Amino acid sequence: MPYPALILGLAGLVPFIALPLLAITGVVGELAAMHYFTQYSAVLLSFFGGVHWFDAISSGKTNHQLYVSMLPTIVGWLALIFGADVRVLGALSIAYLLVLFYDKFTLALPKNMIMSYISMRVMLTTVVVLSHAAMIFLMR
Repeated sequence: MPYPALILGLAGLVPFIALPLLAITGVVGELAAMHYFTQYSAVLLSFFGGVHWFDAISSGKTNHQLYVSMLPTIVGWLALIFGADVRVLGALSIAYLLVLFYDKFTLALPKNMIMSYISMRVMLTTVVVLSHAAMIFLMR
């Protein structure tokens, strides 16, 4: 994986890590942190649909991948509609895991690229899901 992609991926974790910490320390109220966290999570989830949209179009596929590429955006949009709620965070966590699983078996990248991409995604998704669990724990 190109170094800038790894750095940007890690930078994308900052809100996931910072918001629970800000809520724990009282710098940001728990409800506000939950709201901001849910919004960021929904927006970032939709980004992963774009990965599949591009992959499907660039490889000339008009199969399920093109249609599935819209699901992360729809799930993210529904999360914004339903708002900051522990069930919404649970659904977003599951969506991140499902997209990771789908990435592994669908993306048409060269083998060495897919291996490094999936390794990076496993690490990033683990932090994202654990951050969701932390927010859920804070809101209970």
